[in-house]
Amino acid sequence: MSGTVIAESSVTQKYQATIPLLVREQLGIRAGDKIVFERQTDEIIIIRKKSPSAVDWDYLQAIEGTLSEWNSPEDEAAYGDL
Repeated sequence: MSGTVIAESSVTQKYQATIPLLVREQLGIRAGDKIVFERQTDEIIIIRKKSPSAVDWDYLQAIEGTLSEWNSPEDEAAYGDL
């Protein structure tokens, strides 16, 4: 495992864990924020704050081709002022 351990937390019987103050401060996490658990390898889990304004570009690019039926000059004229 690489990286520096900056804090640790214990899991309760309800499978809950407190995010340590140092981690909350470094990530800017506040009560009510959503967090994401992202697997980097089989051993390391990184927790990061999920940006509420994040755009899922992979998803948008995946569906881009399916939206072409509404991509015409007529549609632009009809819906351009919305």
